[in-house]
Amino acid sequence: MVQTAASITAKAQSRRKKRLSAIWLQFLGSMNLAISLLVVVAIASVIGTVLPQNQPYIDYLVQFGPFWFEVFRLLNLYDVYSAAWFLFILGFLILSTGVCVSRHMPAMWREVTRYRTHVREQSLLALSQHQRWQAQADTDTAAAVAMGALQGHGYRVRTEQRGDSLIIGGMQGRSMRLGYILTHVAVVVIAIGGLVDGNLPLKLMEMRGDVRIERENLPLSRVPSESWIAPETGAFQGSVNIPEGSNSGVVFLQLRDGYLVQELPFEIFVEQFRIEHYPNGMPSSYESDLVLHDPELDEPIRQTISVNHPLTHRGHTIYQASFGDGGTRMEITGRLLDGTGTEVPITGRIFEDLQLELGAVERTLELDDFQLLNIQPDARAVTRTGARNEFMNSGPSFNYTLRDEAGQARYYHTYMAPVRVEDQWYYLHGMRLDQGEPFRYLHIPVDDRSSMDFFMEFHQALHDRNRVDAASQRAADTLLTQMGVANPQLVSQVARTADEMIRYLLNGGFGAVEAHLESRVEGAANAPMLREFSQAVLQRTLFEIYLEMLADRRGVTPASLQIEDTDRRFFEDAMNAVSGVAEYGAPLILQLDHFEYRQATGLMITRSPGKGIVYTGSALLIIGIFLLFYVSHRRVWAMITPKADGTTDVLMGGVNQRRPEQFEEEFASLTRSVDQHLGPVSQTSKD
Repeated sequence: MVQTAASITAKAQSRRKKRLSAIWLQFLGSMNLAISLLVVVAIASVIGTVLPQNQPYIDYLVQFGPFWFEVFRLLNLYDVYSAAWFLFILGFLILSTGVCVSRHMPAMWREVTRYRTHVREQSLLALSQHQRWQAQADTDTAAAVAMGALQGHGYRVRTEQRGDSLIIGGMQGRSMRLGYILTHVAVVVIAIGGLVDGNLPLKLMEMRGDVRIERENLPLSRVPSESWIAPETGAFQGSVNIPEGSNSGVVFLQLRDGYLVQELPFEIFVEQFRIEHYPNGMPSSYESDLVLHDPELDEPIRQTISVNHPLTHRGHTIYQASFGDGGTRMEITGRLLDGTGTEVPITGRIFEDLQLELGAVERTLELDDFQLLNIQPDARAVTRTGARNEFMNSGPSFNYTLRDEAGQARYYHTYMAPVRVEDQWYYLHGMRLDQGEPFRYLHIPVDDRSSMDFFMEFHQALHDRNRVDAASQRAADTLLTQMGVANPQLVSQVARTADEMIRYLLNGGFGAVEAHLESRVEGAANAPMLREFSQAVLQRTLFEIYLEMLADRRGVTPASLQIEDTDRRFFEDAMNAVSGVAEYGAPLILQLDHFEYRQATGLMITRSPGKGIVYTGSALLIIGIFLLFYVSHRRVWAMITPKADGTTDVLMGGVNQRRPEQFEEEFASLTRSVDQHLGPVSQTSKD
């Protein structure tokens, strides 16, 4: 039959395709490929464990810097388990291991089901463990003895007549071969579970454009619909803060540089949140009383959760993860620092933004956080008793942000009650320009009524031009008289200098005063003396104002006023505070008068539909490894051949490649069992 060129070419192409298919199958099912993929998965898992996942991008940027942040971002190391390359490797691992199992499954199945009763005499004699008997018994008796010995040692047996000989095949520990299958299948099952929990559905929705990551911090009602995920769509891990007495039916998923809103098939209501603290102020335990309202339930679920004691419902696990403020309501008095003494009442809640109209100045007040406890080591207690475990509570405080019309922000931290610092009491008002900086505190001294009223009055008096002029005249006259100079014109000139320095003090603090003095005395022959005299005039003027106010406060004349050490200490602290106010950067000082504390529980909610799959795969892997390590596959054959002289030849041989030493003892026990019925070994060959 003549073949055409086309048919020859078609057959050649078919053979090439078959060869390529065989090569691909061999490659996919190779052990080297599977091990390589497992190593990559293991390395990625280590990275995902060491490197915190799904954190805000700004945290990674601060931690690693711009260069490495961008490198890790391109590699998608901030969300390893949902990275496209990781899911691809898992899918390829499933394919590779599946091909490997499908290729080797038939051979392994034959290995565990066939007894290989087609063995020959020379094959048994070639085994390292074999024995031979010339039995004075018939074939049936010899066969019964051999089968009894094998079954007595736990072997399954099969018989087959091959010519004149009866072949008895015995096998034990065949489940070891099953261990190979289970371990490979376990890898496939675990990888499938990893794919399911890798949130493949979300990846597909992103690729199709069905969801869009929201990057702006918006109220929940303003988050667009394309940033919402329907309930029970896939695996997720998110968090939500719920104030006491409030409920939520969503959870927020941190995803790269934004977030998505995951809907829940139920609502969570927080009845109460409780927290306990160690003496040093660190939380010792916290728990939440939750009520779950599910349309599929006749009655809501009520349960208290705490750290390591979560609540699981409909595949969703709710963990107690954190805590925070839930919108504490505060009543605040804002005291303007423009010298008018105006007080501005402010009422708001934490996380609320307020617009302040302060005359010609407009500010946005953002109430950021509230701390009920501020516990610190009590330095005085340590000095007094030598103990290192005594602490003091500085009381409530709150954080807020002030933004000007241009959006420039300064961050503040204010205590409600006075705080003791080196045996003196102050109202502490912290300020910083950047959230990464520590607070620098303005120390306002406490008066004899445990308030900062007297300081505020003193600061207001420094803006009173008439009072400052009179005080500077008295200060200049006193200092010049002490120097023996009686010159009214010089007194007026010195008084104007003091008035000018106070304006610099109010606007820029003592630093501005020093800079002003340096510019005035620059080049003068007696510059140090002029600088010292000017400083003395400023201090005396401030002290004159302070004496006048102190006398009015006590209802006496300045001449009859008794100055005590505490008064002088207050004056020194007040001068430092006046200088600090100039650098405070706010048009007013806030003082917390009253609050209604409200806490919020921080919940982490996870849904892992692949968890059961992974658990199943892990169980299979454990069983498979146990079978591989602790079960030994052993085979023993007995060939029973009748002889012409009426005797029966019994040849028994066995093999165990995993544990030859242990099998040698077992085979010896088998031969002893046969010896008891057939007599001692008549011939042994180890060739």
